[in-house]
Formats: sequence, structure tokens, C-alpha cells
Amino acid sequence: MPTTNLHKQRDQQQLRADFLNIKREKKLRNRDAAAAIGITEGEAIAACVGVEAIRLLPRFVELFEEVPLLGPVMALTRNDSAVHETDGAYQKMSHNGQVGLALGEAIDLRIFYSQWRFACAVIEDIVRGTEKTLQKSLQFYDLHGEAVHKMFLREHSDHEAFDALVARWRDPEQQPGMTVEPVPPAAIDTPDSEIDGDGFRAAWKSMTDTHQFFGLLREFGVSRTQALRLAPPQFVRQVDNSATRIILEQAAASALPIMVFVANRGMIQIHSGAVANIKVMGPWLNILDPGFNLHLREDLIASSWVVSKPTGDGEVTSLELFDNEGNTIAMLFGVRKPGQPELAAWRAAALNLPLTASVAEAEA
Repeated sequence: MPTTNLHKQRDQQQLRADFLNIKREKKLRNRDAAAAIGITEGEAIAACVGVEAIRLLPRFVELFEEVPLLGPVMALTRNDSAVHETDGAYQKMSHNGQVGLALGEAIDLRIFYSQWRFACAVIEDIVRGTEKTLQKSLQFYDLHGEAVHKMFLREHSDHEAFDALVARWRDPEQQPGMTVEPVPPAAIDTPDSEIDGDGFRAAWKSMTDTHQFFGLLREFGVSRTQALRLAPPQFVRQVDNSATRIILEQAAASALPIMVFVANRGMIQIHSGAVANIKVMGPWLNILDPGFNLHLREDLIASSWVVSKPTGDGEVTSLELFDNEGNTIAMLFGVRKPGQPELAAWRAAALNLPLTASVAEAEA
């Protein structure tokens, strides 16, 4: 083996040791343990290739469309401020180029494979209390070393199918490590004065489908939060950052079915249905229901907006949460099928959320 490869391998062995040591000593999750030693989670897991992790071939579309073979599992998608966990089976997998769908009854995904860089199977001992269990998962990371999506086997998952899938997609190259690219700095908004505000507002009013919104952002060169500032005022209300807790508690009390979207660069994961068990634990606002968990950092919500978009089925209303860099944390809707108007109870709840103090004063 060339000296350079030996040196790289020793570096990876040290990274793995540092990562596992701090994880055990401080009882940290993988993401936090990696951050504590100054690397990304993807780099930490890649350093474990050859021991706890098995590198899989980066043929992401073909690989991922085989995961229905595993039966019921737990699917996890997260960003810096929210974690979305759903129990169920992957079903109705499809793709068009590098964009994919999973349209199962429980696991509902929009997949952006062009952002994926590293795939692996992780097989590790997990200690909970006095019990040690073997945990199996598939994990996918983007080019910045950030987790795109993970799936964890449950006791009732098909473990033989997992073993066969891993063997089938095992990369012959099992050297530890991955190369990551730095996350680019947040884009600076074009000054509002340079945007065709009248044209943008007219285009907003002319929408017939919520998906047209993304085209508006590109056409007029605006960020998502800038779009909300420039939108026709009758379609947008900035609300207090307590809005998420309020509307989740109302939905739980009234059994109002909602949709919860959490996304990152490579994945959108969606829950549809009623929620029941809303718990606040320190900075975390949680939904802790059988089959669905949401963990959301309320303290990282920089702004909250109730947004209405015209469609062929009437206006569709969302509660949209953003961090201080303008990244979307999560979006909430009322449950709705194409061709149906949104739930009147959801729209009423969203439109009655308290405004931010500055907006309320301006409207007084």
C-alpha cells in the first residue's frame, strides 16, 4: 500500500477513535459527537468504514428503490433545527432523472438524488440503560457531509433482506473516509428595489398550483423569505414564533389532521394525519406519537409566516418556519388531496394565530 494511503488510513483511524470516545464519554448522538471534534457527521461515519460502517455503491437511485424489501422501518430526515421520524414501509418508489418519490401510506418522500454523495450501512451496538442491542441502518449523506436521510431497522423489519441488500450493494472499495465540500455562505438577497415587485405580486395572484411558487422564486430572483416580504399583503401574515406550539396543541385537541414537512438539500419527508402527544422539553417542541415523532428547536425559529397561495382548488394555507439564515425549518398544512379544497378548520386556525408584536402594532 502506498505511504500516502497508509497515512490517510491512520488519520481515519484516529478520527474514528476520537469520534467514538467523545460519543461514549458524553453520551452524544452521532451528529453532535462529530461536531464536538470539528468534523461533519458524514466524515465521522465514513471514518468508521471497515468496522461499524460498510460503504455502499453510489448508485443511489437503484439502491434506494430497493428499500421497500426491508419492510417496516423508521425513516428519518432532519435539518439543523428539526427532526422528522416516521415508522412504516417504503412504497410506490419512482423517479424521473435525479428526482424521486416514495408515496407510501406512512413514508412520503420527495427525493433529490443529485445532492447525494455517500451511502453506507451502519451496524453498531447501542446501549440503552443496561441493555445492549444491535442496531442496523442505512444512511445517506450529501456532498457537505450532512445527513440526507436514514432508515433504522426495527425488530419486525426484514433483517435477512437488509443483509442481502447490503451484500448486493457493497462497494468493493472499503477504505474509510470521505471528501466533503464546505457549505457555501448564505446567499445575499438582491435589494428589494431591484426586484420587479409589481410583476412578482401579479404572478403570485395568478398561481394555480402551489408548486408554481418555486418557479416564481427563480423567475424574479428572490429568496423564500424575501418573497414573503414582497408578496401581496392579503396572502402573507408574519406571526409570533409561538405559532407552531399553538397550532400543534390546537390540532391535537381537535384531532385536526395536518401535514408536517421537514426538508434538507436532498430530501423532503412528509407526515399526514392527526397528532396527539405534544410535549415541550427544554428548547425542543415535540410530537411523540406512535409511528410519528417531530423534534423541533423552537429557539432556532427566527421567523414564522402564515402563507396563502392560490390554486385551482382555492387558496392553500401554510405555516412556514425559517431560521436566521432564511433556511426553511418546517412547513405545516392542513391535510388535503389534489382536487379538494383545504380544511376550513385548518385555515381558520392558521389565520387566527397571533401576529408578531411589530405587525400587530402596525395594524392597530
